[in-house]
Order: sequence, then structure tokens, then C-alpha cells
Amino acid sequence: MVDERDAARVLEVALARGGDWAELFWERAETLTLALDDGRLEHAVAAVSQGAGVRVTSGDRTTYANGDTTDPSDVVALAERAAAMGVPPASVARTPAPLVREETPSPSAVRVDPRAVPLARKSELLRRADTVARATSARIVQATVTYREYVQDVVIANSDGRFRTDRRVRLVFGVNAVAREGTVLESAYEQVAGTEGFEMLSDGAVEAVARAAAERAARNVVAEPAPAGTYVVVLSSEAGGTLIHESVGHGLEADLNLKGLSVYAGKIGQKVASELITVIDDGTDPGKRGTEAIDDEGARTRRTVLIEKGILRTYLSDRTHARKLGIPESGNGRRESFRHLPICRMTNTMIAPGTSDPAAILASVPDGIFVKKMGGGQVDVVSGSFAFEITECYRIRDGKLAEPLRGATLVGQGPTLMSEIDLVGWDLGYSVGTCGKDGQGAPVADAQPTLRIPSVVVGGTVGRA
Repeated sequence: MVDERDAARVLEVALARGGDWAELFWERAETLTLALDDGRLEHAVAAVSQGAGVRVTSGDRTTYANGDTTDPSDVVALAERAAAMGVPPASVARTPAPLVREETPSPSAVRVDPRAVPLARKSELLRRADTVARATSARIVQATVTYREYVQDVVIANSDGRFRTDRRVRLVFGVNAVAREGTVLESAYEQVAGTEGFEMLSDGAVEAVARAAAERAARNVVAEPAPAGTYVVVLSSEAGGTLIHESVGHGLEADLNLKGLSVYAGKIGQKVASELITVIDDGTDPGKRGTEAIDDEGARTRRTVLIEKGILRTYLSDRTHARKLGIPESGNGRRESFRHLPICRMTNTMIAPGTSDPAAILASVPDGIFVKKMGGGQVDVVSGSFAFEITECYRIRDGKLAEPLRGATLVGQGPTLMSEIDLVGWDLGYSVGTCGKDGQGAPVADAQPTLRIPSVVVGGTVGRA
């Protein structure tokens, strides 16, 4: 691992030809991926990667040199390359500020390092999940179970004197179940993921994931096709925060707003949602998939209120865009690895709980659609328009859940939908995933309470009611 003396030398070389500011990002990542398909361990891959990137800025120009490294001298060579590319020949060398090490304890507790757990135990959990999924319903014809562990150590230093380190542990355990009824096939995926240690993967947790995936697949394969139309929609807290992540969260990232590529650009201080809606991004939420002690620029992560009772307060920012927009640095500069520059990204994004009883919200709808689980979708951040797949939903009749439906989509415009929400539950449910942006993936979590939306377009089968 690079220490303070190594980092100081790298930054000195990075600014030797001039430049305004320099940064070192070093990482070592250990991964293990296992996949059990049809009861057989089909995939088992362990890998270690180590490398560094050096960034130099001069005015509005940024240069970045990166590479696989095993020795501090290799990192110095990267700094020389970044310096040579980054500044005019007549520039004067700058002296970096002395580095000050700051401790950054993780918000998440890791009691059992997954690397210390025998492969046999991990394989046992895969097989347990496969057995439970298949036993859940006679309609289940296939199950695929995956496990991934990721342990990343990072060192981040810059010419302002910052020197911070972090260890990030992330686990994902997922089950994909396929059900058949006649000629109809339906699949469902469920996962548990977070930033705690292997203790989060108890037998009970693994069995619950397998059972949930199998039950959803078996239910959907005999469900009625969803009717197309405009309905009152109740979004369950179990739907997680896919809606807030895609239709609102990306639009609140500072880089898109600086470029005018967001429907929220230039609207700080303005009403952009119902007064019932408060949107928060919290990189310190213990155990959640997007949680880190520091972002990938070394800034401490924090709880950022983006929309407060309907009023837009700020954007999610990295160092560069916080300065350009004149807003606080929020600790949302994230990168996929040392091979990438940091960009503005969400961590754990949520609609804050309200005061309504979730059961009462359901009971208030005489006829509508209840969305229990959301899938993927498409969003235009410039206009805010979206279309999302619904992976589990039900018809609401007389305030109660009725027949299950399949093949539904949710269509709308983010700010409009956020302004029309008229009931917000006191509960909160999370979903997890990997968010893609500019060719980079970042682990995230999203959350929401139960919500009622008076009028939403639901795509489905025309002519059914």
C-alpha cells in the first residue's frame, strides 16, 4: 500500500512542471464470483487487481494517467506522465501542501471478513438457495444462484494536503428463478447486498432470497396480463427506490445540471415536488450497498438533503462541479476503479418516510394498481420522462389486493409525478443494484416509503380492464 511519504513524492512530481492541483488514487481490489446453475457450480473466479491513477489540473484542463502498479516507483512514473501531458511548457513548479493523515472509520460494521470464510461454506449457501427455490413451487424449472464478494482498499491523497484511506467490503447474493406454466415462462430475481461482512448471509437470509424469487416467478407465470390505462397507483415500499433513482436522482447530479442536461437545472430554491416529498442521498447509511466512509476523491460521505418538502436545495457534487456551481462538496465523486476519473454519482438515495399508514393508503383506493416490485427502465434526464418495467403488481379493488398482473410498465415524467404524490407512508423499503453512467458502474441502494399517485399511465394489454 502507498504510504504518506510515497504519496507526497507522487504529488511533488505531478506538480513539478506546474499545474494547479494534483491527486493520487491508489487501489487494491480482491474479488470472488461463484455461480450455481441447475445445481452445478458452473463459475468460480477469484481475481486481484491493483493500480493507481494520477490527476493533474491546470485551469479547465485535466489530465489523467493510470495503470496497473505493484511498486511506488511505478506510481511516480504515472505522475511524470500526467505532468508532461497536463500543463504548458512555461509553467512554474508548485509545491504540494504537507499531507495530513485523517482517520475515516467505516459507517458499516464488518464482523466476519468474507475472505476468511471457506469456499465450502459459500458453496453450501449456494446449494441451500437452489434447493429452497426449487422446493417453493412445482412450477420452478430452473434456478441460478450467484455470490460475489468484493474487498477494496484505497488510498487517496491530493496537493491540498489530504491523505485518507478506506477499506470497502461488499457482498451480493442473488437468485434468479424461472417458472413454467404450459408454454409460458416467467423469471424473477431477488438479491441481498450490502457493506457488512459475511455475517449478513445467514441461512435464513439466503433462504428468504431464494423463496422470494421463486414465489414471484411462480405467481407471475399464471398472472393476468396487465390492463393498459391510467390508474391510481400505489407504490409499495417493497418496490424500493428505483423510481426515485432513475426519474429524479440522476437529474440531481451536479455535472448534468452544469451542462443544462437536467430538468432540474437552475432550479435550486424552487418547488419541484409535492410538499410531502423530501429526497435524501446518504453515503453514511450503515450496511447499505452505496455506503462508504469517503468518496473516491477522499471527501467524507454525508447525508445530503436534495429536495426538502418539495423545494430543491442542492445537487450531488464532486470537487470540480461543487466549485463551478458554488455549492458544498457533498462527497459524491465516485469512480468504478483506478482506470476512471471520478464523476458525480448517487450513493443511497431515498424519499424520506411520511406520516400515513401504508395499510390506510391501500384501503383508500377503490380501483387501481398496486406496484410491489420494480424492474429496469429508461429515463431521459433532460425531460424527466421515464418508462419502467414492473416485475410484480396487483389490481386494487375496493381497497384490497386482488388478482396478480404481469407485463406492466409505468410511464410518466419525474417532476410531474413527484408533484402529484398525495400520500406518503411511514415505512421504508430498500432496493440495491449497480448504477451505470458514462461507462462506469457504481454500487448503490435506493429506498422509498409507500406512495399514492392519483393518476399514472400504466402500459399493458389494450382492451383489458
